[in-house]
Amino acid sequence: MRTMMKKICVLLLAAFIATPAICASNVMFAPDAKNAFAIYISNSTDCGTLFKLVNPTDWHFTPMNLIMVSYRQPMELLRLPGRVNVDLIHNIAYNSNSGASFTGIGIAWDIAFLNWHGFYIGAGLGPYMRDNRDAWVSSRLVFGEKFFIGKNINDDWRVEFMTIHFSNGDLTETNHGFNFVGLSANYSF
Repeated sequence: MRTMMKKICVLLLAAFIATPAICASNVMFAPDAKNAFAIYISNSTDCGTLFKLVNPTDWHFTPMNLIMVSYRQPMELLRLPGRVNVDLIHNIAYNSNSGASFTGIGIAWDIAFLNWHGFYIGAGLGPYMRDNRDAWVSSRLVFGEKFFIGKNINDDWRVEFMTIHFSNGDLTETNHGFNFVGLSANYSF
């Protein structure tokens, strides 16, 4: 229960602090861009905790793919370049016994902590609502936590390597979580 309360507090804090602002130096957008679209394609690295995201030795690829389409706007959070995302996600679990396929929608806030010669590193957090419960997470509400490394290809295009974790913050007893790793293409305008 405490873990859930911590996540809710962080989410509320981010929502109140994160006021959209057009950042002239936002590395995740073209200069003067006010919008962006992205598509993210990934493979599951099995269930597990958030800490599994940053430890590739714990990754065990499973027959499950996540496709995420995002609409993004630049913002600033604690003077760091950021973005607010509206994400549409669809998880395809190929093993029919897992019962883990779902579709969902959510909003997430991302921050870029480091910008070096067109490369950037960041993290994000946001709530998502899914269309069903399953054997891995028995609630429709999940929280998505992500880490990403991006590269500016030119003014309009960026690519990102991302890991993302979905779980419900121990709202229910069944909370194995979903972990994914993949690539994103981002177009800003």
